[in-house]
Amino acid sequence: MKQFQDLVTFAPWTFIFQICNLLILTLGVKHFLFKPVQNILKQRAEQVETLYTEAEKAEGNANALKEEYETRLASARQEATEIVQSATQRAAARSDEMVNAARAEAAALKSKASAEIESQRLKAAGELKNDISELALELAGRVVEKEIDEKTHKTLIDDFISRVGDAS
Repeated sequence: MKQFQDLVTFAPWTFIFQICNLLILTLGVKHFLFKPVQNILKQRAEQVETLYTEAEKAEGNANALKEEYETRLASARQEATEIVQSATQRAAARSDEMVNAARAEAAALKSKASAEIESQRLKAAGELKNDISELALELAGRVVEKEIDEKTHKTLIDDFISRVGDAS
C-alpha cells in the first residue's frame, strides 16, 4: 500500500521541479523547434508569394505579347490586303495601257495602210493617165499619118479602148 500511497501523495518539491522542468522543456522546444520551423514556414510562404507574383507578371507579359502579336498579325493582314489591291490596280492599269497602246497601234497601222492604199490608187491613176495620154498621142500620130476613113477610125478607137482595158 505504501507504493500506492507514494503515487497519490503530494510532494511540493517534486511538484516545483516538475513545473520547472516543464517550463525549461517548453522554452527549449520553443527556442530550438518552433522558431526554426516558423522561420522555414515563413521563408516558404515568401517563396510561394514570390513565385505567384512572378507567375502573374509572366502571365501579364504573355498577354501583352499576345495582344501585340494579334495587333501585328491584323496589321500584316491589312497590309497584305492593301498590297494585293494595289497590285491588282496596277495590273488593271497596265492592262488598260497595253490595250490602249494596241488600239493606237492598230489605228496607226490602219491609217498607214489607208494612206498607202490611197497612194497606190493615186499612183495607179497617174500611171493610167500616162498610159491613156500615150495611147491618145499614138492614136493621134496614126491619125495624122494616114487618112482615116470611118472603118479605120472605128478600128483605132476599138484598139485604143482595148489597150486602156489592158492597162487598167
